[in-house]
Amino acid sequence: MTADRTPLTRTELADLLTEVAHSVSGILTAEYPTAASRSYLHPVLGALSAGPRVVCELSDRLEGFVADDPLPTTPAGLFTLASYASALGWLTESLAELTASVDRICTRVGIPTEAPDPAFAARATVEQNGEFDFSFSALELAAIRTAAEAAGLAPVDYVEVLSESLLAASRITDACMEISSGLLEDAAYVLGEATDHIWIGDGPESLPTLVRSLLARMEAAE
Repeated sequence: MTADRTPLTRTELADLLTEVAHSVSGILTAEYPTAASRSYLHPVLGALSAGPRVVCELSDRLEGFVADDPLPTTPAGLFTLASYASALGWLTESLAELTASVDRICTRVGIPTEAPDPAFAARATVEQNGEFDFSFSALELAAIRTAAEAAGLAPVDYVEVLSESLLAASRITDACMEISSGLLEDAAYVLGEATDHIWIGDGPESLPTLVRSLLARMEAAE
């Protein structure tokens, strides 16, 4: 018979959430070598390469967290579990969206005859002499042309896919920052409670930060 596991202390629970927060934020600083022919993907390749590894690590750790007991038995443990699970679900969803965005970029690049995105065409056009209708400096235009040539794309197509890549990078950045900050807030709450009587109220303020954020996102989407 396996002995009952001693519940983690509030300090240990807070440390767990803090470590998860650092793992999530670390996705944003990951680097991945990018060939000149794929430079338009540089903004997203770091997160795309590091994200799945972090998800696997957090999934394994969550499994270990609940392995010996089906669920934590203390209010602080349940609060921590809810925060952790919300963070993992949100991160997994965000990485799926990033992967879908990269797939769309690759599809667009693989089909050069595809019509440009109308929304993008409204913001950027190429004049008949091949110049951008943008306020780029001569140095920026030269850099764009050089990068586009290395990628085998027309300059306007290169700017389009790079813009999509930057937008996808911005979205995963926002998600990781919100997840990380929510975990840190929850860690501070778990650690700062004078007693273990947390998450006992009926109001929304008794829920972990990330759970409240997810509920707010769901309500906004309705």
